[in-house]
Amino acid sequence: MAGRSAAQQRRAEPSSPAALLLRQRALSAIAQAASLEAARAVAHAAAVAWWQSRTTSLARPGIAAAPLPDALSLATLPEDTLAAAAEFGQALASLPLPEAVATLGGLYTQAIPAKHRAAHGIYYTPPALVCRLLDKAEQAGHCWRAGRVIDPSCGGGAFLVEAASRVLREMEGAEPAIALAALGSRLRGWDTDPFAVWLANLAVEAVAMPILASAGRRLAPVAQVRDALGLFDDAADQFDLVMGNPPFGKVKDTPAIRERFARSLHGHPNLYGLFTDLALHLAKKDGGIIAYLTPASFLAGHYFKALRRTLHRHAPPQTLDLVESRKDVFADVLQEVALSTFKRGATTRRAACAVVYAEKGGLRIEPTGPLILPREPEAPWTLPRSAADAAFVTRLRSMPARLRDWGYRVSTGPLVWNRHKARLHDTPRPGCVPVVWAEAVTQDGRFVHRATKKNHAPWFQPRGEDDPNIVTRPCVLVQRTTAKEQHRRLIAAEMPASFLARHGRVTVENHLNMILPAVTAPSVPLSALAAFLATATADRVLRCINASVAVSASELEAMPLPAAEDVLAALAAPDPEQAIARLYGAEA
Repeated sequence: MAGRSAAQQRRAEPSSPAALLLRQRALSAIAQAASLEAARAVAHAAAVAWWQSRTTSLARPGIAAAPLPDALSLATLPEDTLAAAAEFGQALASLPLPEAVATLGGLYTQAIPAKHRAAHGIYYTPPALVCRLLDKAEQAGHCWRAGRVIDPSCGGGAFLVEAASRVLREMEGAEPAIALAALGSRLRGWDTDPFAVWLANLAVEAVAMPILASAGRRLAPVAQVRDALGLFDDAADQFDLVMGNPPFGKVKDTPAIRERFARSLHGHPNLYGLFTDLALHLAKKDGGIIAYLTPASFLAGHYFKALRRTLHRHAPPQTLDLVESRKDVFADVLQEVALSTFKRGATTRRAACAVVYAEKGGLRIEPTGPLILPREPEAPWTLPRSAADAAFVTRLRSMPARLRDWGYRVSTGPLVWNRHKARLHDTPRPGCVPVVWAEAVTQDGRFVHRATKKNHAPWFQPRGEDDPNIVTRPCVLVQRTTAKEQHRRLIAAEMPASFLARHGRVTVENHLNMILPAVTAPSVPLSALAAFLATATADRVLRCINASVAVSASELEAMPLPAAEDVLAALAAPDPEQAIARLYGAEA
């Protein structure tokens, strides 16, 4: 060891996963603070060093990494930053290929400036989830030896790498040139980011590296720079499998988007919803499979009801996994994550469901029972969240009532506070009314009027008697934003008539839902409704419907409920919690 520099020693010593993660974060932070070009420069230095180390370890040192496209510029970075990125890339050569590709993709993804990443909905996919999803595609009938495959938002190539490995595994024993030709003709990736496309092609060629020399030629690029949402007619009905982790987040609503994806749009378009509809166009009509990792909000969200109808008609779900801990799998992701497979032309209305737990040794899978599509194509998809929920969900399907049957409707609180900052006050003024914030509804189901959090002014100045922000009717309030990790998702309380009587008029902020009487005398009084919503069983019902951090009005209205007379009798029982649970065939 004598005489060697510290850098040389680091290159010689394999890094632990924890050490690699720390180095990845450090490099990403340096690049993110600079620019997109800096992110590309860091990732490029790491990728080239990884390629060189890999070719050396496979005794293929003469094969150089593909050059960057001429139009792609990289930032000029300090030499020590590029050296650190190269050392990081060299260390990746000790990892299995899928993990190395995922780590490179993670480096680039995290190095991209946060605004750019959020605007384009960019997140990398852990290899274990890629494998799980492609295993499910195989179970749904995909054949790697003959089928054509595309990832229309391929990013750095995590799905392409795993798909390429499976294609070549099926081609084992074939002439190298034939295997390369099969790979080049059956695998496609699209992305709008030219650097991500370069990275994806580099990664796929790394899969084929052991046979490149024998074939006597390089692998033609399988990934292309292409806006999948803007141009896909030439590829419609062409692929046996459409796979990937499409971007998510709101996208600009344009006439072209409206025309192209009209069948699946309701309200403002979300990128992953558009990519799901795109997958239906790309997959073969007779048996084409879609295997996507997406947010789970499409399962019940009101804005996805047209997409559910389209999937119901054209490609019913075959399997559906929910990832139990998003924080252990994805960085900076607030959405619950689903691994879903769909099949064009399928007639089944039943999908096998499971919960996926990310653990040190890989994934632990817990089957939970089936999702049975509702008769109403736009209705939320209710699915078991654990094996213990299977019988419970079956019972939900037989529940006779919804809130409308009890005499209620749901709307969101009218006050969007940041649009009316000048009308919010810390002290009462003539004509002011109290503001009811989400914090007024406590975890244990009480209404406590307060405004203690930042920006929560207690008073609002309406504009006349007809101000649309004014509320004058008693209701049950439900918090609109809760997380599945919380002890309760359904946090509700009655806004007392005495509070309204004392003030005459109030306003309710937009982070609360209001369950309002739709008739003069609801069959379940407000106090009884609030008591029902406070039960553990009601919370369990919501969890089987809801799949995002938002508790929407449409999901509350879709909750399967007992008949009014049954719930009133249960609430009058000595143990209301147990009595309500028994109505749903469960025990509290």
